[in-house]
Amino acid sequence: MNSTTGTRGSHLAEYTEIAASAEREKPETHGHGEDITSPSSLNSSTRSDADELAHARREFAVRLGEFRRTAVLVPVDEHDVPLTGDYGGVRWIYAFSSEAALARYALARGEGEREWTYQRWLGARLLDAAVPAVGMPCGVALDVGGAGTLFPPVVGIVPDRAAVDATGGPGGSAGGSGDVR
Repeated sequence: MNSTTGTRGSHLAEYTEIAASAEREKPETHGHGEDITSPSSLNSSTRSDADELAHARREFAVRLGEFRRTAVLVPVDEHDVPLTGDYGGVRWIYAFSSEAALARYALARGEGEREWTYQRWLGARLLDAAVPAVGMPCGVALDVGGAGTLFPPVVGIVPDRAAVDATGGPGGSAGGSGDVR
């Protein structure tokens, strides 16, 4: 069975209003861009750095687990090659949690009127199969251009053979010959 559930095109202009209304519904700020302080952040000064780090790791582990179990949208070109970007010596496969998130990205690029073709991939399949196939350090960027999450090519997120911090050499050295751009 193919790792995708089919290729679908979407004219993102119809999602323009959805994306615009989501922007309008962001939490209110006071003053000039100052965030409203949440009760949980008031106690942050009493937490130790180790507690903060442990809390952040738990939150990321939950986010990673959710991503692995979720089907995401991966924009592809005419050859079904996923959309990627290179940053910091890492190639990032772009994935989106919804058509609205993809629409926000398209609008930010000034390409909201064109048709975007995408495939649905399970997050685990992206991390476990697509990332190692790239043959160079590669991670997944979820909801680029918004409140997204980066899943970098490190042990515990991608297979050890593709992780840059794995012992035995740089990530991707044992990777496949697949060309993902």
